[in-house]
Amino acid sequence: MMNDKIKNAQNTAKIAMVSLGCTKNLVDAEVMLGLLNESGYQITGVECEADIIIVNTCGFIGPAKEEAIDMILEMNTYKSDGKCKGLIVTGCLMQRYKDELLREMPEIDAAVGTGEFNHIVDTVDKVLAGERYVNVNHPTFIYDHTYPRILTTPQYTAYVKIAEGCDNRCAYCVIPQLRGPFRSRSIPSIVEEAKHLVEQGVKEINLIAQDTTAYGIDYYGHYALTELLQELIKIKDLEWIRLLYSYPNRFTPELIELIGKAPKICSYIDLPLQHVSHHILAEMNRQGTPEEAKMLIQKLRETIPNVSLRTSFIVGFPGETEDDFQELLDFMEETKFDRVGVFPYSREEGTIAGEREDQIEEEIKQERYHKAMQLQQEISRSKNKEWVGRKINVLVEGNDAENTEILVGRSQRDAPDIDGLIYMTKGEAKSGDMVWVEIKECDEYDLYGEIVENELS
Repeated sequence: MMNDKIKNAQNTAKIAMVSLGCTKNLVDAEVMLGLLNESGYQITGVECEADIIIVNTCGFIGPAKEEAIDMILEMNTYKSDGKCKGLIVTGCLMQRYKDELLREMPEIDAAVGTGEFNHIVDTVDKVLAGERYVNVNHPTFIYDHTYPRILTTPQYTAYVKIAEGCDNRCAYCVIPQLRGPFRSRSIPSIVEEAKHLVEQGVKEINLIAQDTTAYGIDYYGHYALTELLQELIKIKDLEWIRLLYSYPNRFTPELIELIGKAPKICSYIDLPLQHVSHHILAEMNRQGTPEEAKMLIQKLRETIPNVSLRTSFIVGFPGETEDDFQELLDFMEETKFDRVGVFPYSREEGTIAGEREDQIEEEIKQERYHKAMQLQQEISRSKNKEWVGRKINVLVEGNDAENTEILVGRSQRDAPDIDGLIYMTKGEAKSGDMVWVEIKECDEYDLYGEIVENELS
């Protein structure tokens, strides 16, 4: 009788998902949606129509935590103003603050940790049966190709998580607490998932992990990213493979050489350096030196044609002096990254850095943030000018929201959602098309050009 009731609920209940934070969290959400859909639940993008609302949260830094709390409260209004019967909170915030959230927010009907989202169907079943359910444990799970996914990205692009967790133990970071130890998937599993995505129309696959260049060290006993890429580039109709979150101290010569010669692998390297001062790097518990970073950057530029380099820096870390910050600015001026993300340090409880007494005042952090960003804008504009007059292969994403006569897209130099766009006129194409564009103008972030007729790739 109970099984019949659950089956009837699945046939009629609608589930809405709100996913916050990083792309790794987004993949978890897509797997949850796939599992729910496979079990018979209906998926809806309209929260007011949902019987169950799931908020997949981020809990990495202060602003992300605030956004997650606000979203939970906003979604809770549908329990009184809509048809919602249950509010489920999953992800990093719940993994980090389970006890506090359940105590202070009785409106939460179920809690699911980062390593338990594969049990989402059971969780929804229990909530619909009237049970308040908690499933938060030490994360050890990682999905594989046998798990269903419902993509929430545009049809032509997708993220594939090749590993989960982190062993780096940076002094400012809570990721090891939230995501558990580093654990890689097998090469065959990743390849099978990629093939399935391409069969669905995906042209661009973005490989993600907390540390993609560490891929395979736990599973195979050595860094195996090169071996994985060698298999992925064999997939027919897969146009682009992009690497994200690649720690600089694990780039092997073989990996650099492969990226340089394989057209399918985007000439785009994301190197999260975080700082360049010897003093601050030591305090952050970061591996590598600025000298090693410069050597790697030089090698990448020598080996990979037209490579686009991205990095991220933290300013205002505890104990950062004006000399430390100036050293960072000098490094930025010298290396001239194509893209840079600058982040004011966020003090996080449960971290070594968060317990330090030599915290930097917020006003100083903001001043340093704006100064670094202003410098990078000048560098980015200069780097973009180098593309004016050249032709570039572009993945069309659709029409500009403000002017539907203009198309927008991205090149290999532009990762989804975080980098600039290419605005295109004088040509026809649809979302997912690959076209050649002649660049006419630029600003500090974006390029502007015209589609070259009869040169669809």
